[in-house]
Amino acid sequence: MAMSALKTAFRGVLDANKTVSIGGLRSESSKAFYDFERSNASWSMAEKNQPWTDDELRVVLSDAPTRDNVLKHARAFKRGLGSIEQIYRWAVQPVNVVNSKRADNKFTQQVRRISKELGWLS
Repeated sequence: MAMSALKTAFRGVLDANKTVSIGGLRSESSKAFYDFERSNASWSMAEKNQPWTDDELRVVLSDAPTRDNVLKHARAFKRGLGSIEQIYRWAVQPVNVVNSKRADNKFTQQVRRISKELGWLS
């Protein structure tokens, strides 16, 4: 589909949904684009299943855990979306949860250390 045809089709969707707030449409379109990217990843995942460096984790955890940032970091670090999401999930888990589920896991301990360093944890 040509870009002009895509733009026309998109405007048609907007026109057909005038009763929905722009914020609501923006939120739903963001979710749809994210879901599309999740199932049709178009970037290299050459670093998938490779260890993370402290600096890479600092970059990821320096941004808020939004869908846009997850996509940005997955592309930049050649990783899957789930990998970035997992970093954000482990960064906010209480110590007792980490200790009960993954006490000896090097990755979760590394994420916890960097997240604490960046002020995610008290």
